[in-house]
Parts: sequence; structure tokens; C-alpha cells
Amino acid sequence: MEKLIKGTTAYKIFAADRAQNKLSHSYLLHFADAKNLRAALKIFAAEFFGASGTLLSRILNESYTDLTVYPAAGGKISADGVSEIIEDCTLKPVEGDKKLYIITDFDSASALVQNKLLKTLEEPLQGVHFLLGVTTLAPVLDTVRSRVKLLEIPPFSADEILSALNRKGENGENAAAARSCNGVLGVAENMVSGGWFREIREAAREICFNTEVCNISRLAAKYGDTKYKKELLSEMQNVYFFALTEGGKLNTVLQKHTILFALEEISRANRDLKFNAFFQGLLYDFMLRVVKENDRWLKLQA
Repeated sequence: MEKLIKGTTAYKIFAADRAQNKLSHSYLLHFADAKNLRAALKIFAAEFFGASGTLLSRILNESYTDLTVYPAAGGKISADGVSEIIEDCTLKPVEGDKKLYIITDFDSASALVQNKLLKTLEEPLQGVHFLLGVTTLAPVLDTVRSRVKLLEIPPFSADEILSALNRKGENGENAAAARSCNGVLGVAENMVSGGWFREIREAAREICFNTEVCNISRLAAKYGDTKYKKELLSEMQNVYFFALTEGGKLNTVLQKHTILFALEEISRANRDLKFNAFFQGLLYDFMLRVVKENDRWLKLQA
């Protein structure tokens, strides 16, 4: 995780600000990995304090006096909690010459809470800095965004994710998880730690390999109530990409034009899913269109 974060442009910008003694009063880190957001923010905090050794351990353990990580793990942001932070800002640093306040999951903060912080973000006291962490920018008020320096970490490549997973330990699912996680390490970690990912892979293959109309209702009913809808669509996409680029079983049952058509249909299915489409019906329609498209190409070649 640390190697991934330190290789990002966002981290390098932050490190350069510190090296040049040009740290902004407030930063907003946009990182789509909900599982690892808190850990990523603490990696930035270690850079902020130039930490190593014991100090680094204290920062990572959230036991350094001049670092506040809010809310507590598993907690929620509240107006009272933010008021306490604003009040605490008036106190001098205890162990050094500057203080850092991390507010993680800031995208869950209400408009009231965000507005309460505006003045403090724009004009904090000398030596006081803020680092806000979000997985999405949409809920962040424009008035907040205008007062912070934005740092964005884009999705990692599949190779970067795979290397990170392999550093934690070899696993037969690592490569598939790296391809299926959409560049989010936390998603990949969840995949390799649970047997559900193997089930998703098997479901994707069964759906993609199907070329018979008579099987569509059964498969839609079988997989329509999965909790991992996005992951299933993502793995279906990977199955089709594999068929196009490296060959495989699909090449023996589906035409190339059908596979290209199916990839477009998956994109449409993902869009529909964002609008809460009924997933069983979505799968049914997807498979029906793909099977009909494949039959059409077979007839053209006959």
C-alpha cells in the first residue's frame, strides 16, 4: 500500500510542498478506495511530519499528540465533533511546531458540518493544517473545494494492483482480482480474501459461455440476486476481453463481432445499474441480446 501511494503524483506534489516549505493550510485527498482511505491519509501525515522510526509508528497508530485523525475508526462525523476540532485548533502544538487534523470520509459530512469548517479551512491559526479524505467529490461543497488544495489518486493499473497483492502473499486469485477491481486495491484485497470472488468468476463464465435461449431464464434467476452486481459485470467484461486478446473457450462458441457487441452491452448494463435497474431483468435482457446477436452472425456466415 505504502509503495503504491508514494508512487502517485498526488503524494509527490504533497512531498514537494513540504520540501519547499510551501504546505497549504488545507488539502483534499480524493482516493476511491474506501477500505484504505484512512491508511493512505496517514501515509501523507507521515510525510507531513517527516516521520521515521518511533514517530512513524506513533503516527500510523494514531498516538502522536500533534496529529488528530477524526472520526475514530468506525465512527461518524458530527457537528459536535467538528466543533471540538475547531476549538482544539486554538491550542499550541505539544511535541513540535505544527499540528495536522485529518478528517476521513469527509464526503459523508453534512452541508451543515462542511459549512461549519469553512472559515477554519481558509484561515487556520499558524502551524495548523487540515487533510480531508474523500472517496468521491460529488458531496463536497464548492465552497469547501475552493478553500483546499485538491490531490487526486486515480485508479491504479492492474499490474500495480497485482504487484501490491503479491507483496502481501501469493494467491491463485491475485491476477484475476487485479483485473476485476477497477484499479481499487481495497476491492482486490476483499476479492482474494473471500471465496465469493471464485463464485463470481464461475458465474461470469457460465453467463458468457451461454449461447442457448432456453438457458437464459434459469441463469438470470440463479445470479440475479447476487450482492456483487458490479463485480459480476466487471468479471464478465474480463472474460470477453480475454477471449479477444488471448483466446479461450469463448472463441469456440461466440463470434468476434458478438464479443464486441457484448462488451458494449456490458457498458450499457453498468449504466442501467447506476439507476437501480432490476438486476435479474438486466441479466436476462443482456443474455438475450447477446445470444440473438451471435445467432445473427452465424446465419450470415452460413
